[in-house]
Amino acid sequence: QTTLSLLTMGLETIEPLVRSVEETPEPISAEVQGTIPSWISGKLLRNGPGKFEFGNTHYNHWFDGMAMLHQFKIHEGQVTYMSRFLDSDAYKNNREKDRIVMSEFGTLAMPDPCKNVFQRFLSRFEMITPTDNASVSFVKYKGDFFVSTETNFMHRVNPENLESLEKVDWSKFIAVNGATAHPHYDPDGTTYNMGNSYGSKGALYNIIRVPPEKTDAKDTLQGTKILCSIVPANKSHPSYYHSFAMSENYVVFIEQPIKMDLMKIVTCKLRGKAMSDGIYWDPKLETVFHVVNKKNGEVSSVKYHTKAISTFHQINAFEEDGFLMIDLCCSDNGQAINNYLIQNLRKSGDALDEVYNTMGRVFPRRFVLPLNVTGETPTDQNLNTRLSSSATCVKVFCQHEDLHGDELHQYGGLEFPQINYGRNNTRPYRYFYGCGFRHLVGDSLLKMDLKDKTFKVWQQKGFFPSEPAFVASPDAVEEDEGLILSVVLSPSQDKGAFLLVLDSKSFEELARAYVPVNMAYGFHGTFDASA
Repeated sequence: QTTLSLLTMGLETIEPLVRSVEETPEPISAEVQGTIPSWISGKLLRNGPGKFEFGNTHYNHWFDGMAMLHQFKIHEGQVTYMSRFLDSDAYKNNREKDRIVMSEFGTLAMPDPCKNVFQRFLSRFEMITPTDNASVSFVKYKGDFFVSTETNFMHRVNPENLESLEKVDWSKFIAVNGATAHPHYDPDGTTYNMGNSYGSKGALYNIIRVPPEKTDAKDTLQGTKILCSIVPANKSHPSYYHSFAMSENYVVFIEQPIKMDLMKIVTCKLRGKAMSDGIYWDPKLETVFHVVNKKNGEVSSVKYHTKAISTFHQINAFEEDGFLMIDLCCSDNGQAINNYLIQNLRKSGDALDEVYNTMGRVFPRRFVLPLNVTGETPTDQNLNTRLSSSATCVKVFCQHEDLHGDELHQYGGLEFPQINYGRNNTRPYRYFYGCGFRHLVGDSLLKMDLKDKTFKVWQQKGFFPSEPAFVASPDAVEEDEGLILSVVLSPSQDKGAFLLVLDSKSFEELARAYVPVNMAYGFHGTFDASA
């Protein structure tokens, strides 16, 4: 039902949104229509792919494009914009050779044509070097900004001018081969993340804790520790994950049926395939929630199961009355990661409709996990005694509760969820924001109200908004008092991009800041109020 709940015909082509663009390294002024409240001051930092070919070689997958960093600086009702390509080794090497020399998730770099046949043959037996093309998000560790992807490399960047400062390697600090681009933060600045390790013991999922403060000015990830390691259900086929959930006392890892065939990944160069060839969806497997105590790293012996679902982004998680609520955006289909090929995104007409209509929809759901399950707990009754929730949990199989009504199906579901993080992360909350997906990228902005599962919408035909950023107003009393910022693109208009400012309470449009440049559709970002 979630796969084909919205059959769409006549989708507008979005090819211009996945096309290479030029950087704007010096700030330019945006033309503001409407009024941006004078209290907001800071920078919206955004990340995403911005270059899809070098010379006559091109990338195959949306995730492969070279990282482009964007900054919208807001001050006293005015906006300036600038952008720069991340000065990664991948970008520099590709540009110098004018061809793709660094393999990415969905693109295998071909051997150097200048090498002789024997050298080219030998190069097929080398492992693929992990990319430092950190194109997914802006993240913060110890007060510094980094851009991140999912490999072991991040780049520390200066948010003032988007300059790349240094490449940082997770594996120099702890035994992991990478980390997600979606860490979680405690109020004191302690940061949690997850990363896999592949060693003599096989694959492990590791929960990582980064201390809140630096010991000296050069400090990046010093003092980082592995809080605990979780053994995969199948050590040679661990699950892929893009994020995880965190409540006040627990970290929750969701082991989903999107699997990584390590043998295929290790041999992909030899087989002439991209790394993405080793990732597959196995709907016969259940999804497992692993609950870890944040204070001592103890992994709960209780494993909570549910049917096969796929999830990229968690909304929030919190504890109440002995239960752990986990809210996430998920789908009953896990093929999405392999569908975001650039050739699919660039299709038009019936071919584009077909791509969209065969993809799973993503919806917000709640899982309720009872925290006091013991050996004595009966196995035949619903352990969720919360009257306010229709989710069920029978030892220990969980059925979700939908966090939406039927009307959300008309908007293609919801992804890129955001909350009032500073105030409500790990706590009970009422509102979350996201993009509606009646297309392969977001085509509306939604404000969901958990109290009655209704929502408000901002949409305009032909315009494609990106992940919303919530900025609380300085004197806010209520959870939803503030602004929503979103970068909106229009494939049918040359240089038609603008920063949209909504009142987050009423969801009414307050202003647009038009930027006369072309932008590619990006992934994630953050608002930095320290300007």
